[in-house]
Formats: sequence, structure tokens, C-alpha cells
Amino acid sequence: MELLRLDREDAGLAVLTVDAPPLNLYTAAMQAELGEAIGQVEASQPRALLIRAAGRVVSGGVDVALFDAQPSAAAAKELFDEMLTIPDRIAALPFPTVFAAHALCLTWAFEIAVACDVLLAAERAKFGLVENVIGLTPTMGGTQRLAARAGVGRAKEFVMTGDRYDAATLERWNVVNKVLPDEGFDDAALAYARRLAAGPTKAHAATKQVLRHFEHGGVAEANAHVTAIAAELFDTDDLRGAVRSFLTDGPGKATFSGH
Repeated sequence: MELLRLDREDAGLAVLTVDAPPLNLYTAAMQAELGEAIGQVEASQPRALLIRAAGRVVSGGVDVALFDAQPSAAAAKELFDEMLTIPDRIAALPFPTVFAAHALCLTWAFEIAVACDVLLAAERAKFGLVENVIGLTPTMGGTQRLAARAGVGRAKEFVMTGDRYDAATLERWNVVNKVLPDEGFDDAALAYARRLAAGPTKAHAATKQVLRHFEHGGVAEANAHVTAIAAELFDTDDLRGAVRSFLTDGPGKATFSGH
């Protein structure tokens, strides 16, 4: 890989770093490498995934030459269908995913960010879906995932204006989960992801299942599935061991293996 790095820590955290200076633009080559990297993560099943970027920005957006190369609406749809698989596959991963935005985060990078379970932002970070500049609407799920977090009205504002919004505003909108100081941001984001990787990752996967049912059909559908999903955790070593630890040593002493 040339535009991305995929590292795996001994404790089970995978770290995917976008590193395509100077602006980490989305290109056909970037798309191919993202697909390959996600495939490796799907196959290796880490306990958590942190997605981050190197350089002065997370991303300046998509290389517009990629759109200029599309000869027809049919060709563009084929491209967009492939682009959409990237955040969709990330959203479907059965373990916690964290996105760390240290600076400007536009278009495709933001769309991947809101496909992750948790979005961490440095105080200086700014976000935007700026496709309106070229007369386009976002194609990688950002509009609808933003609406799921912030509401339809906010999604319309965000996309139609194409403005750049700071981290504090998006935290208030419930898009950013947590704003962290610029100083030490990378280490803080790593620590956050490591904490999730060290936790009961089978239970985290179950939580994601329940919430997928909620997103599809609300509380009623989630209620129809939650008891079966939770009951399956009684077949895991983590739950059985944590229950014994709780009874023997009290709360908060258990360690988890992800099994």
C-alpha cells in the first residue's frame, strides 16, 4: 500500500492511516487501497479499528479529475456505487470503529467518519460536505448518516450551504462524539480506541446489532431482537469470566479477550 498504512497492535487494535500528501485526496487509487485495507480488516477481525490521517489535513476532498473522467451518468453511477461500498463496509464491521479527525475533514473523509461508531475531533478540526461547489450531492452516505445523527434539517443545511463547521458545533449537533484538545490529540484518540479494543468486544458487537435493528425499525424492532442478541453473549468466555470476576473481586476488575 502506498496511500494507506494498516497497522495491528498486539492488544487487538487495528489502525488505518490515510497518508497521501499533501491533501489526502480521494482518487481511483485511494478507492482501490481502501477496499483492499477494509478487506484485510474484515478477514483479520481485530477487536477495534481506528481510522486516522497523517498530514496537515484529514482530507481536502475528492480529486475532481475523478469526476471529470466520467463519460456518462451510467458511468458515474457505477463509480458512485463502488464508492458507497467503502463506508457501508466500515459501518457493517462487527467491532467498534473510531474515526479521529485532527484537522480539516471534507467530503469522502467526513462520510467515512460518520460511518464509524465514534467520531473524535480535535478542537481545531473543521468538517464539510462541499460537493455543491461542483453541482453534485454527496454520494458516500454522508447526507443520510448525518441526518441520522443530527436530523434532516441539519443535514440539509450542512449539504446545501457547503459551509465548514467546527468541531464544537458538530458536537452540539450530536455528530461529533467528543472534542479533544489539539495538544496530544493523536495519543488521546489512540487511548480511546485501545480502551474499546480492551473491552467486551463481543458485547460491543451485540450493541451494534441492536442499534442496526433500531435504525431499521425503531424501538419495536429492536425489542423484537435484543433478548436473543443479549442471550447469545452467555456463550462467550468474556461474559462468563466477567460475571465470575464480579462475584469474586467486585466490579471493574474483569479483563476481556474478545472470545
